[in-house]
Amino acid sequence: MASFPQPFVMAYAFVVGAVVGSFLNVVIYRVPRRRSLVSPGSACPACGSPIHWYDNIPLVSWLVLRGRCRHCDTRISIRYPMVELAAALLAVFGVGRYGLSMAGFEAVVFSWASLALGLIDLEHQILPDVITYPCIGFGLACSWFGGITTFPNALAGAAAGAALPTLVIVIYRLWRGVEGMGWGDVKYLAAIGAVVGLRHCLWVLMIAATLGAAIGLLLIATGRGSRRTALPFGTFLALAVILWLYLPASWVASLP
Repeated sequence: MASFPQPFVMAYAFVVGAVVGSFLNVVIYRVPRRRSLVSPGSACPACGSPIHWYDNIPLVSWLVLRGRCRHCDTRISIRYPMVELAAALLAVFGVGRYGLSMAGFEAVVFSWASLALGLIDLEHQILPDVITYPCIGFGLACSWFGGITTFPNALAGAAAGAALPTLVIVIYRLWRGVEGMGWGDVKYLAAIGAVVGLRHCLWVLMIAATLGAAIGLLLIATGRGSRRTALPFGTFLALAVILWLYLPASWVASLP
């Protein structure tokens, strides 16, 4: 890190993150619909006109076009630049939190994957295997090469991450006759455990459960939901693990 000025490193991280965010928009839209990420090229969903490269520059193009398609003037969702901005900020914060290290690389890449998974689950109530399974392998591989946690801890975290929600599913099915969680949550929590380790995986699960309970109670209190309303737990897991990954090291160290 000493070879480059800090502002240059942060600016570079921001640009790379924004570019990745543009790709994440493709992942979020196409993966749940089982469409190729490569072909066909990007096009306006309203009029079908191809989106040229100069209209696909992260953050910039949306602002220049004032959030509308160049051809049909249909409004372009603000979600697209927000995902690009979020991915850019995650890269910047990751470099600031971990430096240019394997742990930083692991945190940023996994937070990008979590951003995609959280939004997919929010819209479609699924956590695609094509993302969750590679994330498990990614976490284990990074731990072997000096990532956020050690390899034995990553293995223990992945095992516990898979076992805990599986236990919830089995018990809830016996008690209520339905599944209280989806199997996608099992795979995603295993990936979280592989990245952060056993103890931190339990903290992430507790934070996600607290967020989910708070939102559920809010929906009930406002009349917009009931006790049977299905909530996208993967979205809460994504938010919880991103928050956890970027907490100050001193805060994490002070927790039991």
